[in-house]
Amino acid sequence: MVTVFKNAKVFDGFRFLAGVRDIVVDGGAIVAVTEGGQGSHDAGDTYIDCAGKTVIPGVIDCHVHLMSTGASNSSSFHDPFSLQFYNSVDNMEKTLKGGVTTVRDAGGTDLGAKVAVETGIVRGPRMSIAVNIMSQTGGHGDFHLVSGADSPFLAPHPGRPSGVADGLEGVQRKTRELLRAGADHIKICSTGGVLSPRDDPRHSQFTEAEIAVIVAEAAAQGAHVMSHAQGAPGIKNAVRAGVRSIEHGIYLDDEAIDLMLENGTFLVPTLQAPQAVIKAAEAGSALPQSVVDKAHSVIESHYASITKAHEAGVRIAMGTDAGVGPHGENLEEISLLAEVGLSTTEALAAGTSIAAELLGHDNVGRIEADALADLVVVDGDLSTADVRGIESRVSSVHLGGALV
Repeated sequence: MVTVFKNAKVFDGFRFLAGVRDIVVDGGAIVAVTEGGQGSHDAGDTYIDCAGKTVIPGVIDCHVHLMSTGASNSSSFHDPFSLQFYNSVDNMEKTLKGGVTTVRDAGGTDLGAKVAVETGIVRGPRMSIAVNIMSQTGGHGDFHLVSGADSPFLAPHPGRPSGVADGLEGVQRKTRELLRAGADHIKICSTGGVLSPRDDPRHSQFTEAEIAVIVAEAAAQGAHVMSHAQGAPGIKNAVRAGVRSIEHGIYLDDEAIDLMLENGTFLVPTLQAPQAVIKAAEAGSALPQSVVDKAHSVIESHYASITKAHEAGVRIAMGTDAGVGPHGENLEEISLLAEVGLSTTEALAAGTSIAAELLGHDNVGRIEADALADLVVVDGDLSTADVRGIESRVSSVHLGGALV
């Protein structure tokens, strides 16, 4: 069945097209983008009138945790083990309805969830997965508590091996285990973080040599490495070792930015994440005070770092860390990117064409012939309106041409 999105203002992933356009969809893919009114005149086709609206590619979120629900993980101590999988179905549905049609999961979601989506058992965005988070002992992804107990948050199970490893041989083996479990990419922690109560976001984790081994093992299987990296020394270790993207980038310095430019490293800011921690605490979530204090302390530096990196020309791809914050509110990150200085075109590209480039996809994140018909219809003309607030103006979402 042919569907024509007619009379739309179109952002094609790179730029706004002149005038209004018709987008012709057949078999889940875009077959043509024509001048308005020229797409089709077949009475048997389906027409969606987009007059007064903007159509953008389905948004790509490069940093989510579909198996996690909220910044406070206290519920994981008393919830039934399998509840996380059922919750993830709702998380995926909310993500889709919010306008995100492709995600890169940064830890927690196993191969079974991905296959369930691919085979139509449940509905969710297209996804690539890390399975679990790689961390050194005592690092940001090590959930062993000082009480002697292990937190059930991202706890190992048959489909999700532990991500904790140390030393060159240890990280090599762990990378292979995660790839064996179905990881499409590897997520590491090269610094401390906000949600881990006993480490400092500015301190480095994993040595440069360890990270280089992880990168090499991943590359041998056609995979890339994303690095949770907040402090400048740990950012630089990760960039020099060859990671594809820096996640968060809270304390970037000039040397780190220069290295990212030299190596073509992407930056995924996740500006929503610290704010989500603060909002959760204000709403009464049982978060350690040290975590809340760290979230407050990083906000200003985070904004300043992303602004500086953008002005220097670092490629910025959209990511939210959804799972720390609520699922389904992902497009707020586009608004936040605009707040730190990205133009409307740049902020939209961060969540479409640039995100697709980061993930290595050439059939999503764009509106052109032969691309998949993942489309988001937004109220208003984004080429002339402020992109901030886009998350509240989503009119409809289409995955492979089908209405979500």
